[in-house]
Amino acid sequence: MNLDSRVFVAGHRGMVGSAIIRQLKRKGYRYIITRTSLELDLTNQAAVAVFFAEENIDMVYLAAAKVGGIHANNTYPAEFIYQNLMIEANVIHQAFTHGVQKLLFLGSSCIYPKLAEQPMQESALLSGYLESTNEPYAIAKIAGIKLCESYNRQYGVDYRSVMPTNLYGPGDNYHPENSHVIPALIRRIHEAKEQGLSDVSIWGTGMPKREFLHVDDMAKASVFIMNLDKSIYCNHVEPMQSHINVGTGIDCSILEVAQTIANVIEFEGQIKTDPSKPDGAPRKLMDVDRLRQLGWEAEIKLDIGVRDAYESFCKNIDNLRM
Repeated sequence: MNLDSRVFVAGHRGMVGSAIIRQLKRKGYRYIITRTSLELDLTNQAAVAVFFAEENIDMVYLAAAKVGGIHANNTYPAEFIYQNLMIEANVIHQAFTHGVQKLLFLGSSCIYPKLAEQPMQESALLSGYLESTNEPYAIAKIAGIKLCESYNRQYGVDYRSVMPTNLYGPGDNYHPENSHVIPALIRRIHEAKEQGLSDVSIWGTGMPKREFLHVDDMAKASVFIMNLDKSIYCNHVEPMQSHINVGTGIDCSILEVAQTIANVIEFEGQIKTDPSKPDGAPRKLMDVDRLRQLGWEAEIKLDIGVRDAYESFCKNIDNLRM
């Protein structure tokens, strides 16, 4: 690690970006560069070019993205594919153009086929059809991986990609319709308790299984992977393949995670399912053997992580994006 490196964290106000900032500061990095979306529109090619020309960046964490749950992906597919394609294309190309040798692109487990063999290995990429509810977002993320691989192949830079499983934790989006599973359930169950309701409904059958990773673990993994010696990293990825899975290697059903959240919140009502709503993929579990072989494993257990997320939710309830 060179603690004097000028590190650009794109998307620093988001859940993942803010966690990466916290981790970089813990590690002692002295020059962390950030811009809000009002200060720098990452979908604007000319603006991104000017930014890189002026800032003399050494290293990039590309955590900026348009994200959301099943409802948001179904409702805004054009925004999801366009904005994510533009962000990654602009940042990755301008990083290369201005001499940035190290970049970490944050993808998503949705890049893998809907019916991929479980647990999903990195080699499953492009081996089958994607889940239809978030296909535009997944295609954009796959394009980001391939951008990194292509620039590595043609120009010899060191651009890596990490594929996190479902993330949660401080700084999450708790919108009642556009958020991911855990924040949506935290808000719904919290409000049910506050209103004295006897039950709360969750989307789908509750049977699909998902893997969840606390965002602070994701940030630690990101900094760990970014700082691995190139020869060590390359020994654990396939030729011409820049991405590596980040997760816990443990999954649970949506109903089970809802019950865990209810226990943390101390909601004593009934958890009901709504089979009229889509389930999404039946199971999404990451194979994290490569990351374990590199020497990193997640530390935060689900119940502890949910408690941390709920405490953050309660502290910031007046300022949350509702």
